[in-house]
Amino acid sequence: MDIAFLGLGRMGRELVPHLIDAGHRVTAWNRSPGPAETIGRRGARIASSAADAVEGAEVVVTVLFGPDAVRETVLDPSLPIPSGALWIDVTTVAPSDAGDFAGWAERAGVRYVHSPVVGSLAPARAGGLAVLIGGEHDAAREARSVVSLWADPDKIRTFDSPAKAASAKLVANLALAISMEALSETLRLGTAGGLSTDEVLSLLPLTTIAPIASMKGLVVASGDFGDTQFSAALLAKDLRLMLATADTPLPAAALVAAELQRAVDAGHGEEDFSIIARDR
Repeated sequence: MDIAFLGLGRMGRELVPHLIDAGHRVTAWNRSPGPAETIGRRGARIASSAADAVEGAEVVVTVLFGPDAVRETVLDPSLPIPSGALWIDVTTVAPSDAGDFAGWAERAGVRYVHSPVVGSLAPARAGGLAVLIGGEHDAAREARSVVSLWADPDKIRTFDSPAKAASAKLVANLALAISMEALSETLRLGTAGGLSTDEVLSLLPLTTIAPIASMKGLVVASGDFGDTQFSAALLAKDLRLMLATADTPLPAAALVAAELQRAVDAGHGEEDFSIIARDR
């Protein structure tokens, strides 16, 4: 298929090779040229604009920073996605945003499926992400044939609307954010009580936060957050979406949102989100 791929951030750069390796013809576009050059060397055609990228596309995949970026790239300029094409949006957005995008697509004669992913760069590279798919039945089935290229088959979840897939992604990221805060606080408590970092980490596999301790414990212990799997700025953005979506207070989410925003304001937005544990 002819696939246009818009957005070559950390996650986008991991997803494009799966499409190329599966034999699809990929035309990619990114606002900044550096990532595009990397993907061009991998085998994609690089477009000079988003409009150029989508010309003649059967499928358009967007992996952008957030809902504002989707509006700026697709809705505001009335991006000329061909009528009948399938638009798969991987961007993390609020359910209300997904509803807006689906409405725009319907008016433009485009089929819209929201398909965010759950997981970081390593599983993306290995084709082991959890993938959420939300949309009309036939469109969702067609989208699955594309997004399954980067999915663990046992971790695909399908919903009957784009908004539900967006909600599910926010739920997953809320669990991640609160788990990271739990890891941070257990380390703070343990070291305050005289335990070494290694002693605390050796205990955590026995607890309910074992998964996040396995994922981020050594990173926190090292104090080096430069190997960014999921940036502080991205998770901060997602938490703002959660807080705006919820109809009741989310105090734990608000706490982590404030910690992440402090990290962003201090110039650490492009470092891994686990940086919130740096001052334990």
